[in-house]
Amino acid sequence: MSVKTSETLTFECETGNYHTFCPISCVAWLYQKIEDSFFLVVGTKTCGYFLQNALGVMIFAEPRYAMAELEEGDISAQLNDYEELKRLCSQIIKNRNPSVIIWIGTCTTEIIKMDLEGMAPELENEIGIPVIVARANGLDYAFTQGEDTVLAAMVHRCAERNSYLLGDERNQTVQNQASQDSFLFSGNKEETLEPIMNPKKNPPLVIFGSLPSSVAFQLGLELKRQSIQVSGWLPAQKYNNLPLLGNGVYVCGVNPFLSRTATTLMRRRKCRLIGAPFPIGPDGTRAWIEKICSVFDIEPRGLGEREGQVWESLEDYLNLVRGKSVFFMGDNLLEVSLARFLIRCGMIVYEIGIPYMDKRYQAAELAFLQNTCGNMCVPMPRIVEKPDNYNQIQRMRELQPDLAITGMAHANPLEARKINTKWSVEFTFAQIHGFTNARDIIELVTRSLRRNNGLEDFGWTSLVKRDK
Repeated sequence: MSVKTSETLTFECETGNYHTFCPISCVAWLYQKIEDSFFLVVGTKTCGYFLQNALGVMIFAEPRYAMAELEEGDISAQLNDYEELKRLCSQIIKNRNPSVIIWIGTCTTEIIKMDLEGMAPELENEIGIPVIVARANGLDYAFTQGEDTVLAAMVHRCAERNSYLLGDERNQTVQNQASQDSFLFSGNKEETLEPIMNPKKNPPLVIFGSLPSSVAFQLGLELKRQSIQVSGWLPAQKYNNLPLLGNGVYVCGVNPFLSRTATTLMRRRKCRLIGAPFPIGPDGTRAWIEKICSVFDIEPRGLGEREGQVWESLEDYLNLVRGKSVFFMGDNLLEVSLARFLIRCGMIVYEIGIPYMDKRYQAAELAFLQNTCGNMCVPMPRIVEKPDNYNQIQRMRELQPDLAITGMAHANPLEARKINTKWSVEFTFAQIHGFTNARDIIELVTRSLRRNNGLEDFGWTSLVKRDK
């Protein structure tokens, strides 16, 4: 089928239903990242069933989260919510001794207007540890925005950095923060980030977005190679190691679903946002580092060679995907970054469905996507916000893509129609950031394609041929 080409990105907006997970699922990865935290989800039994099913399949240590289930008396305002939450938090402190308790509000707390923000400060004074309120409920567009809500709430708890520190006092402050980062990144005790010799080379830089410690360590090393010192991460592994924020602090995100956090950092804490493409894939990682270098007036060194080595290591996978087509139905807000990477791999992206698009926060990523399409001489994909799934299936029936990246709800129906699928949620939990994790992305993308190639080798071609 001939594909209509365009020299500019085309944005459309439909009015389809949202078919993503509930944002309270952010507990699944945040409780692992913030090691001394405890998450208390305030909702109904339905919320509890969802968490039990969504998180119960994970084989980690005992998770640091619990469910405060609302009964009929709570919903009809006949019970004392404060006393019950106080009892639960006191029990949590006794059993788990966390440094911070994070209340996750749900749809029900919004509907009955439960004043979590009003109760939290009073309870915090009584129990003696911080209580943070985050409204990660179904009013969001995508489940990944739950992290955005939690991080935006944590921004207000970060201490103020004095922008007027000068001379030896400022140097000592930066070195102290660097020593904290060395502790945070020490997955291997022998691996530490040494403080930079001259802290004045770059102003304070805070990276925001939840990443596994090993991935954060790798990105920190890549910046350190460019003589850029990261002064803090949001979130940190320990609540007491939250970064210092304030006027003169530069911040840069690693995920495209953190627009609320970025806005809070700029408006409430007067930080300076570095608008860069996101470090997903070797091309995105190089662009992310180059943008930070340009803001700090540093000439990047060796990034071209570093990116080239990664692409060479992916050649066996690239041979599988060149010329193949992919269709994003929209689920986790990572679609634009993943599409850009796959286009650079040689694929054709017909459509990028996305539940929500913040064009300001993703401006650099969108411009990078457009440049990538031009360099690869492929048509620009359509970007469809709030896609209608029925219309999308009709378009896929016409386009017949080689792969559809979709939510779990639509995977089996599409497979029944002989369309290869990949769960988009897998990209949320996989390590996809930085140079060293590019192979993990392309491994996920090609898994179903390699499976079908294996079936053909066995002669089971009837299972993989499409209906004509």
